[in-house]
Amino acid sequence: MIGLGSNMQNPVRQIHQALNEIGALDQCRLVAVSSLYSSAPIGGVAQPTFINAVAQIETSLAPAELMRTLLNVEIAHDRVRTIKNGPRTIDLDILLYDDLQINEANIVVPHPRAHERAFVLLPLLELDPELYIPGRGGARELAALVRDQIVRRLAKEESGLL
Repeated sequence: MIGLGSNMQNPVRQIHQALNEIGALDQCRLVAVSSLYSSAPIGGVAQPTFINAVAQIETSLAPAELMRTLLNVEIAHDRVRTIKNGPRTIDLDILLYDDLQINEANIVVPHPRAHERAFVLLPLLELDPELYIPGRGGARELAALVRDQIVRRLAKEESGLL
């Protein structure tokens, strides 16, 4: 499962373009995509609202290779990392990779904060209502713990899907 987020340069378009690029990779197949969700930024930096989604993929890439590939997609979208939790054209994160738990210098799976963020949990649950996050628990139960976070699913006409 790949998390996508954007709050710069037409975020809806950025998400759709990144999904198209991921789906076009030889080693990846796009299986399903959640609705788009709107969420407030986290981290105290003044910035626009985020648009988020989750994509379920099948891939022959190892987790570290997938991470490098996603970073290349971010670079193609002019992603700049100057401010922690700052605005971004596109943010691509490996949320889950099968049932693996990985804690290495360049990759941590499951994503270390996925269980704390409604903008991740709600789209994950849309794709798999029975999802279990290794080492954390059931996504439904985890989502109940962050229900105070304001996240809104975009209507089809807002998400560019008509």
